[in-house]
Amino acid sequence: MNIISNPILPGFNPDPSILRVGDDFYIATSTFEWYPGVQIYHSRDLKHWRLIGRPLARASQLDMRGVPDSCGVWAPDLSYADGRFWLIFTNVKRYGVTTVNGAKGASLRDFPNYVVYCDQIDGDWSDAVHLNSSGFDPALFHDEDGRSWMLNMLWDHRPGRGRFAGIQIQELDRTALKLVGQPHLIFEGTDLGFTEGPHIYKRDGWYHLLVAEGGTGWDHAVVMARSRDLLGPYAIHPDAVVLTAAGNREGPLTRTGHGDLVELKDGTPWLAYLCGRPIPKRERCILGRETAIQPMRWHDDGWLRTLDGSAQPMEAPEAPELPSMPWPQNRWDGGFDRGDLPPEFQWLRTPVPERLFSLSERPGFLRLHGRETVGSHFEQALVARRLEHGRFTATTCVDFSPCCFQQAAGLILYYNSTKFYYLSISKEADVRELQLMIASPALAEGITIEVIGPLPEGSIELRAQVDGDALIFGWRSEGASIWHILPQQLDATILSDEVTCPGLPNFTGTFVGMACQDLSGTATPADFAWFLYEGNDDICAPVD
Repeated sequence: MNIISNPILPGFNPDPSILRVGDDFYIATSTFEWYPGVQIYHSRDLKHWRLIGRPLARASQLDMRGVPDSCGVWAPDLSYADGRFWLIFTNVKRYGVTTVNGAKGASLRDFPNYVVYCDQIDGDWSDAVHLNSSGFDPALFHDEDGRSWMLNMLWDHRPGRGRFAGIQIQELDRTALKLVGQPHLIFEGTDLGFTEGPHIYKRDGWYHLLVAEGGTGWDHAVVMARSRDLLGPYAIHPDAVVLTAAGNREGPLTRTGHGDLVELKDGTPWLAYLCGRPIPKRERCILGRETAIQPMRWHDDGWLRTLDGSAQPMEAPEAPELPSMPWPQNRWDGGFDRGDLPPEFQWLRTPVPERLFSLSERPGFLRLHGRETVGSHFEQALVARRLEHGRFTATTCVDFSPCCFQQAAGLILYYNSTKFYYLSISKEADVRELQLMIASPALAEGITIEVIGPLPEGSIELRAQVDGDALIFGWRSEGASIWHILPQQLDATILSDEVTCPGLPNFTGTFVGMACQDLSGTATPADFAWFLYEGNDDICAPVD
């Protein structure tokens, strides 16, 4: 049997928007504060996917300097009309505090929504045009009559109100790139609450509205409603939820929700949705929210359901009868003798990467220019890739000569500015030394620094090994045969949505990479000769 192994997009790849144009399928996922913005994947068979671009790559499209953790690009929506690809997204500027424990006082958030377009999916996308700021998770619906409509959840900041006020729709003039007419509140949600992530599909004279509800944690769900009129009223699905893993905190696919539908040429519906894979017995997902997919079916009553009607996610659905299309494996060898950053890597917030790194100043090396602290929300020299495995080893070699304690460079496992492990080279008095900086909500101090010991001259290799919930660091001189293993076995699961400082958002996933800081202001560089990542897919197996 030809099966699809879920998740199809492992590691931090949440909020999928799926689209078919002819024989090609595309998925766009959220990138939050990571730059460039939005990941777009391509497939011909729904089983094999490849990253083909990050379209928001310049300041006129996206500038996230100063945005808080887990803000920035939320829930992009990818669509196609008039021979053109359309991408609509939120660039969240202010989050405030969480609403999970109820609405108290006013809750001010900033949700500017933008649209960009391009004639080629992997081409140079247009500058961003602001449409509204009334709520997040925007999406476009292109109706049969040629008109287009923008949906988004409506945020109610007023004291004592439900923050998630329902789904709003307003017509979009695609030529003028502006909203016209009045917005309409078409759906107030179900008792699950947290109504967001809207999409509309038209079938057999019905407008089907799909939303995410229940919050993006363990009770997440896909919910649907329908109406004969685009502007409603919408009747809720008789089964309440279409897909959910609510109640499950173990197993291969949990936290399932925030979905989007695509139809094959034969009309078969498939649902792409986000999911999480918790570390066994820890109920923590260090890989963040990932993307899965499975077939659905339209029942005789006209409502969408899972194949067996259980509303449960499928770990290994049977692949559709499409020609198999695996992509060539153009694996990067880990070296930096190239003209551009390897596609695995991203950086944080800024559209001015030349201030952070260079591949030409010292040929064969990735040079990071020391910038702000590793906890900065503005400009930090941190280049990293997503974790895609529950077991992995990441290794790098760094040439760095710090002059003072304000300078540091090394290997980092990073979730956000409040959760990271940073093994770095710094200097105390006249001694170059190895330090371990830990940021964790579990620490009373928030951030601690432990001196590991003095280092010899020359380049240093640094290594991180994660096995389920256990993290171990090591170091050695370049080319040496013996690793010096740090005695601490660290808890990798603090790098997850589920571990948090009170009131803060946690919507991303863990990255591993290279960083360099220089608080003296001289931008002292660190040169990285290579970076290797080796992973094991078996995240859900018991950890010894």
